[in-house]
Amino acid sequence: MPQTDEPRDEAMHDLDARLAAFEAKRQPPSGGAASRAMGQGYRFLGEVVGGVLGGLGLGWLFDRFAHTAPFGLVGGLLIGVGVSTFAAVRGAGTWAKAESAKAGNLPSVADDEED
Repeated sequence: MPQTDEPRDEAMHDLDARLAAFEAKRQPPSGGAASRAMGQGYRFLGEVVGGVLGGLGLGWLFDRFAHTAPFGLVGGLLIGVGVSTFAAVRGAGTWAKAESAKAGNLPSVADDEED
């Protein structure tokens, strides 16, 4: 007499359901303002660190070829700090502008003081 595969099919179905439930619990929460803000923060940090390290690298490279010992390194550091600060401020302004446009018109607060 041939055996049926019903117990196996039920076991596979049960296993699939348990696996789907486990994966649903493991899934991180999607989107949200906090994750966008954290991403922007990491982006700004990367711009600042990258600018400083890039400036240091170019200053060191200039020192190697021009034999101007610490002056190229110091100049590269200052230029890197300036460029990275400019990039971070510009990026923060762009992000703030986009967020305020997304928020729309906010209600104004009534002035309680008398003129």
